[in-house]
Amino acid sequence: MILPETGPSDPTRPAPRKRGRLKVFLGMSPGVGKTYEMLRAARRRKAEGEDVVVGVVETHGRRETESLLRGLEVMARQPIDYKSRVLMEFDIDGAIARRPGLLLVDEYAHSNVPGSRHPKRWQDVDEILAAGIDVWTTLNVQHLESLSDLVLRITGIRQRETIPDLALSNADDIEVVDITPEELRKRLAEGKVYLPETARLASENFFKIENLTALREMALRRAAQTVDDHLVATLREKGVQGPWAASARILVLIGGDGMTADLVRTGRRLSDMMMDAPWTVAHIDRPSASATDPVRNARVGDALKLAEQLGGRSVVLTGDDIVRTVMDYAHRNNVTQIVLGKGRDSRLSELFGRSLAAELLRSSRGVAIHIVTDREEGGAQPARPRRALRHGWSGYAIGAGFVAVATGLALLLDQSFERVDLGVVYLSAVLAAGVLYGLRPALAAATVAFLTYNFLFLSPRYSFSIGSPTDILTLLVFWAVALVTGYLAGRVRDQARRAQRRASAVSALLAASQTLTNADGVSETARVLAEQTAAAAGARAVVLLPENEDIVVAATAPQTESLGSAAMAAARWAWTHGEPAGHGTGTLPNTRWTFRPLEGVRGRAGVAGVEAAALTPGSDEERLALALLEQGAVALERARLASEAVETESLRRADRFRGALMNSVSHDLRTPLSTVLGASTTLIAYGDTLKPSVRADLLLSIREEAERLNRYVGDLLDMTRLEGGGLNIRADWTDTRDVLNAAAERVSRRLESRRMTRDFPAKLSLVMLDQALLEQAVVNTLENAIAYSPDGSRIELAAYEDRGSVVISIEDEGKGIPTDELQRVFDRFRRMEEPSDRQKGAGLGLAIAKGFVEAMGGRIAAASPIADGHGTRILISLPKAIVTHPDLL
Repeated sequence: MILPETGPSDPTRPAPRKRGRLKVFLGMSPGVGKTYEMLRAARRRKAEGEDVVVGVVETHGRRETESLLRGLEVMARQPIDYKSRVLMEFDIDGAIARRPGLLLVDEYAHSNVPGSRHPKRWQDVDEILAAGIDVWTTLNVQHLESLSDLVLRITGIRQRETIPDLALSNADDIEVVDITPEELRKRLAEGKVYLPETARLASENFFKIENLTALREMALRRAAQTVDDHLVATLREKGVQGPWAASARILVLIGGDGMTADLVRTGRRLSDMMMDAPWTVAHIDRPSASATDPVRNARVGDALKLAEQLGGRSVVLTGDDIVRTVMDYAHRNNVTQIVLGKGRDSRLSELFGRSLAAELLRSSRGVAIHIVTDREEGGAQPARPRRALRHGWSGYAIGAGFVAVATGLALLLDQSFERVDLGVVYLSAVLAAGVLYGLRPALAAATVAFLTYNFLFLSPRYSFSIGSPTDILTLLVFWAVALVTGYLAGRVRDQARRAQRRASAVSALLAASQTLTNADGVSETARVLAEQTAAAAGARAVVLLPENEDIVVAATAPQTESLGSAAMAAARWAWTHGEPAGHGTGTLPNTRWTFRPLEGVRGRAGVAGVEAAALTPGSDEERLALALLEQGAVALERARLASEAVETESLRRADRFRGALMNSVSHDLRTPLSTVLGASTTLIAYGDTLKPSVRADLLLSIREEAERLNRYVGDLLDMTRLEGGGLNIRADWTDTRDVLNAAAERVSRRLESRRMTRDFPAKLSLVMLDQALLEQAVVNTLENAIAYSPDGSRIELAAYEDRGSVVISIEDEGKGIPTDELQRVFDRFRRMEEPSDRQKGAGLGLAIAKGFVEAMGGRIAAASPIADGHGTRILISLPKAIVTHPDLL
C-alpha cells in the first residue's frame, strides 16, 4: 500500500523550503521484504534515467537482495574507530558531496557507532534531506517510540533501537510492505530471513503467529492513520469545513514515577487516534513539596525531552493545589483530554476519594479523563527517595543526641522539682531534630523520646511496661504530638530551603538581567553571559558569536583552553541548525560540552556551551541556566542591534556628507575656477590691448578667487581631519587677546566697507588651548559674519571672562538667523538659501569652528536676533585653568 504524495501533516514542521523528499518502506517485522522492494523500485527509477545511489544497504547475506545491488552505484562507508576496532558507518559528508537524485539509506532506526556525528541514522537522513537530496529508507513498525511499550507487552522483547514518531510523520510517502504471518513464518523456516538455528529460536519467540498478527495490525493502523493525517491536511489547505477531530487538545500529567515514559507514549498514541491532535506533557512543581529528588527530576527531564521528540510540547506548572493548577491550565488552553497514571493508592485514600484521579474526575467539567494503570503486578511503585540520608546518618545521630540532652535535663528537673511536665522537654528535642534535619530524623527522635520517657519517668520506672491506663493515653498523645510536630517542622524546613533556592534563582536572574542590560557592546555582553551561566551551572561556560560566516569563541568563564575540534563541530551544528548539540543531545553526544543556540527575537544571536554533566535534567539549576541563556540571547541581539544602529548612523552621516561634499565641490570649486580661467584667458589673449585698470581688475579677480579656492580646500582638509579623528592638538597657556588680534588682521582685507570694533579687557586670564585651532575657529566665524553683513555695517569682536570661562563674542548686524534654524547653524554645508549667497562660502566655516572649539574642551553657541529683529551673536566659551578635554591630557 502506497500513501498519496501529499504534504506533511505535522503542525510543528518548519515552513517548506528546498528540502528533499522522504519515502519510508514500512513493515511489520524483519523478513517481510522491505529492502528487497526498495531496491526493486530503485532499479526501476535508474532504468528511467534517474541518478540513484546506494548510501547504505544491509543485505544480511540474502542472495536475492544482493543480486539487486548489481548495476547500482554503492557509496564507500566511513571508517570509525571504536574500542580499538574500526567499524564502517554511513558517510554523510560523502553523500552530500555526491548529491544524487535519489539516495537509498537502509534501516532508518539504526543506532550509529559512538563517535559518529549523530547517535541515530534517522538523524543522518534528516541532514541529507535538509541538503535537498531525496531519500528512501526502511523501517519496522516496532521501532516507533510511541509503540515500544506495547511491543514489549505483546512480544516480551524491549526494542533498543527506536525513532520518534515525528520522523515517520514527516515522511512524504509511506509504502507498506505486507505479507501474511503464515507466509513470513514459511520464509523463516526456509532460511530466507535468518540462519536455521537462529530462525528456529526466532519462530519460538518473536515470530509467533499472535505476535506477528498484532504487529501487522499496528503497521496497517499506523499507515491508515498517516493517510487520515494527510487527508485532513489536504482538506484544510483547500478550506473544506470541519468539524475536525484534531480540535481536541490533550494534556498528559507526569510525576517522575516509573510510569512517566509510558504516559508520554500513551499521549502520543491518543494524539494519533485523534488525527494528530495537539498534545502537551505537563509536570506540576509544588513549592510546598519537600526537598527535590534527583532521580525523579531526571525522569521528568527525560520525559519532557521524549515528548518533544515525539512531536508534543512540554510545560512545567507551579502550584501547591495540583487539581486546581491542572484544571486552570486546561481551561486556559482548551484542553479536552487529560491523561494521568494511577499507581497503588492506599485503601484509605480510595475510600475517601482523595486520590488525584478521583479529585480530577470530580473537578473536570467538559474534559475527558484517561487513567492509565501501572502494568506491573500489584502496582509496583518507584522506589521512594531516601531523603533521610541526605546528610548520611548524621541527622539520626544528632536527633538521638538531642533526646539524650533532653533526658539529662529531664533527670535534673525531676530531681530538683516535685511536679514537672517532662514531656515538653522531649518535644523540644523532637522539634529541634525536625527543624535542622527534616521529617525522618524527627520521627526517629520522637520514637526514641517516647521509649525513653516511658522507661525513665513513668511507673513502673526502668521498665517499658505501662502501669496506668491514663499513662497510655498520655504517651499516645505525646507520641502523636511529637510526630505531628516533627512532620510539620521538617516540612517547614524543606519548604524554607526550597523557597530560598527559588529566591536565589530569582535574585540571580534579576542580577543577571541588570548586568546584561548595563553591558557595553557585544563583547562585554558575551563575557557577562558566560560568567552568569558558569555561576548558575557550577561549571565552565563558553559563548560563541558569528564572525565571517563562522562562529568563534567570544568569552569563556572561567578562562579555559580553546575548544577541541569535536566541541567546535557541535557548536557549529547548533549554530547552523538551531538545535542543541553535544553531550546529552542527538548530535555529537560524545563531546564533553552541551551547546544551545541563543535565539533572540529577530534571529539567532550566537551559541552558548556548558560543560557536560553540570546540569541535572529538570533541576532548578537547569531551568535557571536556560532562563539566563534566553535573557542573554535577547541582550546579545540588543547589543548587536545597537552597534549596527551606530554603524548605520555613521554610514548614513558619511553618505550624507559625501553627497553634500560632491554637490559643494561641483559648484563651489567650479565657480572660482571659472573666474580664474576666464580672467587668465582674457589676459593671455588681449593683454596688450587692455587698459591698465582693466588688467589690474582681472589680476585682482584671479587673486581673490585663488584665495577663495585656497580657503575652501583648507576647509575641506580641516573637516576631513575632524571626521577622521586625526586632529592633533598642541595645547599651551595662551592669552586669548593675541589670538583674536591675529584673526582680525587675517580678515581685515575682506571687510571692504564694513567696520570691525574690538572690545578686550586690560587683563584676561590665560587659557590652555591650541592657538592655531582657536585662531582658525575665530577666522571662520568672522568670515561668516562678514559674508552675511551688509556693506557699511559694524562687526564687533569682544572678549570677557566669567567665573570659570573666557568668553569670545562675535556680533554682526546682518539679517539674522531664523529661530528654527539656530539648532542647525553649525551643521556642515549649511548656508542661507539666497541667490546672492554664492560668494559666501561652502557652509563649512561654522561647522569647523564648532569642531575645533569642542576639541579644546570649549563650547560654541549662536543667538539671533539680538537687536530690532536683526543681527547674530556667536559665543565661544573656553574653560580657565582646568583641562577638560581628553585630547589635551
